[in-house]
Amino acid sequence: MFKKEIKEDDAENYYSEDEEGERDLQDTIIAQGVKVEGDFNSKGNVVIEGQVLGSVKTNNNLQVGEKARITASVSAHDAYVAGVIEGNVKIKEKLELSPTSRIYGDIEAKTLVITAGALFNGKCTMLDPDNPKESKTSKKLKKEEDASEEN
Repeated sequence: MFKKEIKEDDAENYYSEDEEGERDLQDTIIAQGVKVEGDFNSKGNVVIEGQVLGSVKTNNNLQVGEKARITASVSAHDAYVAGVIEGNVKIKEKLELSPTSRIYGDIEAKTLVITAGALFNGKCTMLDPDNPKESKTSKKLKKEEDASEEN
């Protein structure tokens, strides 16, 4: 957490290659009262307590606080949502919706936990663990579409 003291001359070359990778994985916090517009990309964990308009993508975990409001598409490895998301949500592993969460958009996740009181208006697609690129629902729908086109 604490870095060694550096001289002003060394400030530009302070981070080594190993530390640069570590620095990219630090948590990013969008505090309550902060509004971000545009595409937001991160390799590390993201905590949103404020407002985001655009898209949010992270390779790690996303936490959306109770007072947070996101009007954007969202993509993360795992996510815990307690606020409002207006947009599609794509989670690689586990999405958890708290009682205060509100999602207005489609969800795609491997695991979905909806706590009583949460509101979700949209379509949900569960990823097939054997074939994560294509869910069983999408396979079934494709077969149904092919069958209806033949008739």
